Amino acid sequence: MAKPFRGVVNLDIRDSIPDWGPYEQPKAPPGSPNVLYIVLDDVGFGALGCYGGPIDTPNIDRIAANGLRYGQWHTTALCSPTRSCLLTGRNHTSNGMACISEAAVGFPGANGHIPPECATLAEILVERGFSTAMVGKWHLCAADEMNLASTKANWPVGRGFERFYGFLGAETNQWYPDLVHDNHPVEQPATPDQGYHFGVDITDRAIEFIDDVKAIAPDRPVFLYYAPGCAHAPHQAPREWADRYRGRFDEGYEAMRERTLARQKEMGLVPQDAGLPPLNPIGTPENRTGPDGKPFPPLDFTRPWDTLSANEKRLFARMAEVYAGFLSHCDDQIGRLLAYLDEIDQLDNTIVVLVSDNGASGEGGPNGSVNENKLFNGVADDLAENMAMIDELGGTRTYNHYPNGWAMAFNTPFKMWKRYSFNGGTCDPCILSWPAGIAARGETRDQYHHAVDIVPTLLDCLGVELPDTVKGYTQHPIQGVSMRYSFDHGAIPTAKHTQFYSMLGTRGIWHDGWKAVTTHPAISGWSHFPDDTWELYHTDTDRTELRDLATAEPGRLAELVGLWFHEAGANQAYPLDDRSPVEILTTPRPQLAPPRNRYVYRPGRAEVPETVAVSFRNRSYSIGALVDLPGPGSAGVLFAQGSRFGGHALYVKDNRLHYVYNFVGSEEQRISATVDLPEGENLILAASFDKEGEDPPGTARGMLSLYYGDRKVGEGRIRTQAGMFGLAGAGLTVGRSGAEAITDHYSGRAPFEFTGGTLDRVAVDVSGEPFVDLEREAAAMLSRE
Repeated sequence: MAKPFRGVVNLDIRDSIPDWGPYEQPKAPPGSPNVLYIVLDDVGFGALGCYGGPIDTPNIDRIAANGLRYGQWHTTALCSPTRSCLLTGRNHTSNGMACISEAAVGFPGANGHIPPECATLAEILVERGFSTAMVGKWHLCAADEMNLASTKANWPVGRGFERFYGFLGAETNQWYPDLVHDNHPVEQPATPDQGYHFGVDITDRAIEFIDDVKAIAPDRPVFLYYAPGCAHAPHQAPREWADRYRGRFDEGYEAMRERTLARQKEMGLVPQDAGLPPLNPIGTPENRTGPDGKPFPPLDFTRPWDTLSANEKRLFARMAEVYAGFLSHCDDQIGRLLAYLDEIDQLDNTIVVLVSDNGASGEGGPNGSVNENKLFNGVADDLAENMAMIDELGGTRTYNHYPNGWAMAFNTPFKMWKRYSFNGGTCDPCILSWPAGIAARGETRDQYHHAVDIVPTLLDCLGVELPDTVKGYTQHPIQGVSMRYSFDHGAIPTAKHTQFYSMLGTRGIWHDGWKAVTTHPAISGWSHFPDDTWELYHTDTDRTELRDLATAEPGRLAELVGLWFHEAGANQAYPLDDRSPVEILTTPRPQLAPPRNRYVYRPGRAEVPETVAVSFRNRSYSIGALVDLPGPGSAGVLFAQGSRFGGHALYVKDNRLHYVYNFVGSEEQRISATVDLPEGENLILAASFDKEGEDPPGTARGMLSLYYGDRKVGEGRIRTQAGMFGLAGAGLTVGRSGAEAITDHYSGRAPFEFTGGTLDRVAVDVSGEPFVDLEREAAAMLSRE
């Protein structure tokens, strides 16, 4: 509530008494600590050095040595859902985040919008006098709002962060990121050739944001949310970081699991009698099918190391080396941030929270991938293609992901991976350090906790209560519990009693040391949820979920299953959704403007995200550019959408028109004109695709023709992607390409701008009607001015 004015107002200021109270900025209590919230991505329980893992993370290890590690801290099994919990203290479906925000559907628990009744920690702290800033991955607004025409209410600056520098979606290329600064997109400040990497860039910004505050008001506390996007695919880092791990993964993921488990036992992270689950704990395509004979998900099984060829072992080991180098590089950037806080004498009075948002990812499937975008298009990886790119892994030419055997290894000692409600998807690293407020150093805590518990913990440490209202909205109760009781009392029982799980068709419930969980494969399309098999584990004594007690304890299992249904109803977790990635990501979603048959884009404008751009998927289309060509010498991009990992472009090179459709980065389908460009004004240069059929379903095949006016000057057959050009980003540009070329056939350097002529606009027609009279279309374009 605003403070009332308590001064005196008279006709003459000399007879009046001012009162600055209602107009002063909010001020935090003296001595309030800073908060550094580090959220890693797809980093499993057994990856970090301080969790017994094989990856060198000396700076993260230093945070653990200066504070506490938690051995039973849990997440939701996916990015956006966990991040919503981490910032609000409410369960993911209560936040409308049943899945990632790009997969929102029109139901209360899965709409992709955190309700204002669930305020973020930033919204609470900024009203208490904290400076709030965020760098890195947001992933908490629906895809239809990740554009300049949309509301910014759910962008970071709309949810309590005064500063933001990072990306809005699920993932980004570390060499060519989709950058947003506060409320507008920006170009990256340098190129990879000049040493650019996203992790370095955001760390520079994080230090800048803090220093901007501390230079003026040294005692004003800062809440920094640092979310680097590491180690989510694509796994990209300077080559020398990956090369540090040469040979360290050559024995394979099964041997790595054994060694990691041994170290975890030595460190007291897991019980001495903990064992390793089998490599394929819920089945394989060979031994399990679903209802009505539906197949087991082809990506969700692991190939035993001893069945691999020598080349496959070499490829898989290199993929792990690149991942490890990526995570170590990120650790180095965290070290830079810690060193800065130490230099300005702020580290001791900074609460550092470091977590991962879910377990290691199995999205690379059994063979790994050089382009994760294939997964979102339902396209299988090809081992020969992957092998051919082994020396490019981690660089600008790959969008790589390791095979899921490494997910099992980096999730040691648990089974399965991200997306699953088993501990492999949900039990993750959590480290808390606060030298000024936590006496314990380098200790482990075994109390059971969850991502929803971090916000109440921080509020407890800061002495801040959840306000009744934030921005005028009455607040829903926080569903987590404070972990502060555990700081100096390692043996005290957990204060938490129940936690439910639901993700992509998988389900689980934990209650007072017991857990019930289904074996339903994620994104399998199996449906038939009432027929699911539930397993029962006593996690107090069986942390790795090895001994299924469902048959021995049917009454307890029935109680837990009933409790799951109660919690799911209370947290608006219905309906369950286990559809394929292509089905989920291409679900129709609301737009500010309804889909239309014709779109017009002009040069010099901001990139248009794929989610709100014209859709080319599985249909005929025509792309026509209206240009003036005074003579030979024009070159560059007229139209581009996507990247080298999936995209298409219409461009001019060597005085001829070219069109390329880069099919999920595997096949550059290029059509070139057979004659030189004409000269003159108001010319149409066009590409027209006539769909002739689908094979497989959703993948359109047909003839792509090039035109100068109504004269056909080239043609060739192509196929188009069933899914999106990218899970995030993959924007549409006119008159230039993005920083990352869709094809190396472009001439010049990024952004490959069109020069040597004048590009007025580009029109795209998706009506399905043949683009017959292009010159008449040009006249129509002009008449609409």
